[in-house]
Amino acid sequence: MATQHSEEAGRWSGLAGEPLADALAVASRLPGSGRLGVAYSGGVDSAVLLAVAVRALGADRALGLLAVSDSLARDELAGARATAQEIGAAVVEFSTHEGDNPAYRRNDVDRCFHCKDEMFTVIDSRLVAEHGLAAVAYGENADDAARIDRPGARAATEHAVLRPLADAGLTKRRVRALARALGLSVADKPAAPCLASRIPHGQEVTPAKLKQVEAGEEALRDLGFTDSRVRHHCDIARLEVPAAELALFADAERRDAVLARLRAAGFAYVTVDLAGLQSGAFTLQVLRRG
Repeated sequence: MATQHSEEAGRWSGLAGEPLADALAVASRLPGSGRLGVAYSGGVDSAVLLAVAVRALGADRALGLLAVSDSLARDELAGARATAQEIGAAVVEFSTHEGDNPAYRRNDVDRCFHCKDEMFTVIDSRLVAEHGLAAVAYGENADDAARIDRPGARAATEHAVLRPLADAGLTKRRVRALARALGLSVADKPAAPCLASRIPHGQEVTPAKLKQVEAGEEALRDLGFTDSRVRHHCDIARLEVPAAELALFADAERRDAVLARLRAAGFAYVTVDLAGLQSGAFTLQVLRRG
């Protein structure tokens, strides 16, 4: 019994207070036996879920599942790999082909459903058996669960995917606090929705457009912006950056460099949105109008 208590304490070393309580609450919602697959993107939510699973279940019973497609930026893929190493988790990368689905390409407000449905279908049809998974979980948090612009949640429900963070009541603030307590470098990482979210609903998602968006956002990072969205309006790139960074465009040299890089990516015109960075802008606009 003493050995068991010692192992339990060691498992959660470095945690106290709310982060410890939250880690234990999440752990209590993981499968009691068998191997767990965690749909993993490298963002703070899925990283925290994977890190807790590794501590609670052991590295041999927790496996990250990383979907790779045209909508995943290359720097996000590299970051996800690095964070998995930091956690000490094994990760299986697999290809998804949501772009082959006309309903996904059509880009209605349910686009995210078709993306998540493709991912969970591949997991269910192949990875569960290949890796002996007893269950699959993903990193929805309590704030996400309350939002109206998360159609991907329906796909998770249809595939019986677990939501340990949301079920434990962890808001984004508490997820980030737990990430800091766990020593994860992504604790303050900005949200990074897929590249397709930059294309207005009703306009087709294509690999060429996704590459333009990726190149544009890479340019903004290179030029000193901490977070950004390049909204794809055909020939026009509408740039969203944090409001505190709008003043950076006053620098003529930086402005010229932004213009040159965005034109090189294939945009004829480049505009800056004075509203700053806006989460879920396209989907919320349509849903509120309806």
